[in-house]
Amino acid sequence: MLPFDLTPRQEDRAIAAFGLLGGLLLIAFGAYDRSDDIPGWLVAVPLLATAVLELFRRTHPVWTASLGGLVFIGTVFAGSLVASMLMYTDLLYAAVLYGTPRMSQVLHLTGIGSTVVLSSLAILYGSVSSGLLVAVLCALIFLGPVWTADLVRKHRDEAETERLRAQQTALLAEFDRRGAVVAERARMARELHDVVANHLSAIAIHATGAQSLARRQNRDPDDPLLAAMAVIRENSVQGLAEMRRMIGLLRAGDQESFAAPRLDALDSQLAKAAESGRAAGLTFGLTEQGERGELSAPVELAAYRIVQESLTNALKHAAPGAVRVRLVYGEQELTIAVDSPYRPGEGRSLPGARAGLVGMAERAGLLGGSFTAGPEEGCWQVRAMLPREPRTKGTT
Repeated sequence: MLPFDLTPRQEDRAIAAFGLLGGLLLIAFGAYDRSDDIPGWLVAVPLLATAVLELFRRTHPVWTASLGGLVFIGTVFAGSLVASMLMYTDLLYAAVLYGTPRMSQVLHLTGIGSTVVLSSLAILYGSVSSGLLVAVLCALIFLGPVWTADLVRKHRDEAETERLRAQQTALLAEFDRRGAVVAERARMARELHDVVANHLSAIAIHATGAQSLARRQNRDPDDPLLAAMAVIRENSVQGLAEMRRMIGLLRAGDQESFAAPRLDALDSQLAKAAESGRAAGLTFGLTEQGERGELSAPVELAAYRIVQESLTNALKHAAPGAVRVRLVYGEQELTIAVDSPYRPGEGRSLPGARAGLVGMAERAGLLGGSFTAGPEEGCWQVRAMLPREPRTKGTT
């Protein structure tokens, strides 16, 4: 493996080029066996053949190792050259690493057989010391690359197995997580349906009954009681419709099935707030500055909910007077400002007090925006800044 960031194909070419250049340099200095008797061009022929085989070491490992063995024999008879022998050992290494497991077995057998035969011949026609030297050289050339490649391949296969096992574990964990999310969403949907939706339905039914009773009593159509009952019924029906859409979203787990409200509906929201706050002496107004343009769905939903919650808080806690909503559309952000007459003191203590402020702050924070609320100069001021493109994923 070269210490360069190369593709496998480029790596093979680099090995062939360095081997060829190194071998030619050795030939130029006569650094090969029997250099006095064998011309350099004859030594260069097997060197060139081995370099060509290096180009296919990865794609055709069996053929390169087989042909490389024949070229190696030619190298020995033409004049042993270190560069040719090193490239041949690389061919054996590549044949085991990239070839079939059977190729490894074949090369083990041929390597052991070649070592035994050549060392035996050296002992038979020479001496024991020469035989041992031949045995060591043959083991380095024929068996060393094969054993090394076997170890590398074994570790590579083990690493691949562990990687696949880790992927399977992560996949199972993701399935468990999704199952838990689906189960929790189903539980939340059941709770919303059985508790909140039923209460809203009961409120709508009782308000309708009260209206029918008032009509049977021939009450004046302008009676404030009838107007209050109409507002109660309308708000409870609308709340029930939104609750059912939310329940459908939780059960289906599909964001597209939930029709999120848009800023276009703020006029209707302010009209309802004005109707509900008339008896308390409240008036409501909306002003918009700048070009709205295209707002992402999470930003538009968060803006709508912040204004909606601010109007609800004004109906609960504001002193008589004018409630002003201002939307400023900038190039990078949307600014929301709601000013309502401030009523000193704790006001009316209701279940879930301050939960709305926490929810508005969370909506702004999830989108990478900011939120503040509090008394200022005789008014209760709500300020929110939402980036046009949310920096993090918002939720509905």
